[in-house]
Amino acid sequence: LFNSPILSHSEGLACASCHLQENGFSSPGNFSSNINGVATLRNAMALINLGWVNNLAWDGRSSGLEAKVLGSITNPFSIQGSSDSLKARAEKDAQFMALFSAAFNEESITIENAARGLAQYIRTLISSNSKFDKYLNGEVQLNASELGGYAIFNSEKGDCFHCHGTQQFASNQFHNNGLDPEPFIDLGLGAITGNTADNGKFRSTTLRNIEHTAPYMHDGRFANLEEVVEHYNSGGTYSSTIDPNMKKVGIGLQLTNQEKQDLVAYLKTLTDAYFIGSN
Repeated sequence: LFNSPILSHSEGLACASCHLQENGFSSPGNFSSNINGVATLRNAMALINLGWVNNLAWDGRSSGLEAKVLGSITNPFSIQGSSDSLKARAEKDAQFMALFSAAFNEESITIENAARGLAQYIRTLISSNSKFDKYLNGEVQLNASELGGYAIFNSEKGDCFHCHGTQQFASNQFHNNGLDPEPFIDLGLGAITGNTADNGKFRSTTLRNIEHTAPYMHDGRFANLEEVVEHYNSGGTYSSTIDPNMKKVGIGLQLTNQEKQDLVAYLKTLTDAYFIGSN
C-alpha cells in the first residue's frame, strides 16, 4: 500500500511519492503536492521512529498514527482515497485481496483497514544504527570535529539539547523556534488548539538522518544544515510566543565558523546508512 497508487483517487499518487527512502522517508521538495500537482503549504515530514510519537503532523492535528494515516489518505487535498474506490481497485488485484484477507481475516476491504495496515508498516521504519549509535556502543570513534559538535550540541553554547536531547533526537513537543515575526502566515499548533499562545509553534522533529531530509523546517525554508545552524546562531526572530529556550534572541549563539562546521559534522553522524538504503 505504501508504494502503490491504488489508494489515490486517480491512482496518481502513493505514500512513497512524497516519502522517499533515500530522503529518510521525507520529500526533497519544499512542499508536498497533491494528485493534481498543487503544492501544500508544508514540507512532507520524515517517517522515522513514529511508533513513539503521539501527536503527529507539524501542527499535532492527529492523535495516533492510525488517525494521521487515515487523515492523509482521505484528505481531499492529498490522496483523496475512499473505501469505494479502494475496494473497486483491490478486487481486481488478487494479491491485494489475499493480503487484506490474511491481515484482517475478513473479505471486505475498507479504507480504515488500509490505514491500520499502513500505520503498522510505518512503525517498522526504525532508525537506530547511525555512526553516533555505533559510537555509543563502542564500535567506532568520532573524529575531532564530530566530538566538538557533540559537545556544542549538548551544552548551553549550542542549546540544541533542549528540544533534541533524547535518544530519538526530538522532544516531539511544539515550539516556536524564532522563524518569523508576528502576524504568522502559518499559525501551526495555534490553528488546531485555537489558543493564541500556541501560534507559530511546530513539532520538533527527529534529527536522525537529518543529513538526508532537506529542506528543513515546516515550510522547507532552509536548503541545508549550514543554513539551519546559522538560523540558530543568529538568535532567531522575536515574537510573543517564542520558546523560552530561545534565550539568545537578538544576541545569537556567537559560534565561530569552526564551531558551526563541527556542529554540522556531528549532525551528520546521525545518518543511518541502512535505513536510507545506501548500505
